[in-house]
Amino acid sequence: MESTPEKLEMLYEGKAKKLYATSDPDLVICYFKDDATAFNAKKRGTIEDKGAINNRMSELFFGLLENAGLKTHFVRRLNDREMLCKRLQIIPVETVVRNIVAGSMAKRLGLEEGRELSFPIVEYYYKSDPLDDPLIYPEHAILFEWATAPELETIRSLALKVNEELRRFLDGRGIILVDFKIEFGRYHGDILLGDEICPDTCRFWDKASRRKLDKDRFRRDLGDVEQAYQEMLRRVED
Repeated sequence: MESTPEKLEMLYEGKAKKLYATSDPDLVICYFKDDATAFNAKKRGTIEDKGAINNRMSELFFGLLENAGLKTHFVRRLNDREMLCKRLQIIPVETVVRNIVAGSMAKRLGLEEGRELSFPIVEYYYKSDPLDDPLIYPEHAILFEWATAPELETIRSLALKVNEELRRFLDGRGIILVDFKIEFGRYHGDILLGDEICPDTCRFWDKASRRKLDKDRFRRDLGDVEQAYQEMLRRVED
């Protein structure tokens, strides 16, 4: 059995996770919380067992992507709520891939939610809580040196590959991948996928009923939030 580095001081606490240093400078421990936020933390609550569900689901998705040849920060899940990860220098540009009109895209463009796109759209957002993560052009990221042009090309290519792999996997389980947010970071010269992949960061709809199985149930007060998270985990684990 592999040894686990010693857990040290907390480096960062976000809306959904805590990050801890370890005795290995290349590794961190990520702790998944039950706290739920929406609209950049303007709405707050708790989703029972969310942390454990998101930790397990992220493990499954990262494993799927690693098997497909995509490099991620995931090392291994340590327990119900903790994951050992490579320590990335996070690029402050969030990447969103959209397959169906929903959420801010519907609101921003005045489009009906649920309209299928003829090809995936990749969007970029500046990672800044005080500014509510504004939508940006790739040129902004290059101009302000948040990322280089080659890094953005790599990020776009990887994001579309993530989309392809996840859509194929979820389609076989009767789930539509509507859209998702991912983050990338630098690690010894490589660009790796980081953060998490779960109902907090993705929109999942049941293919037959289009019932929402993600954090939109919390955002929009639709009820059955815990049940939706639990159902997604069951279907991913099958």
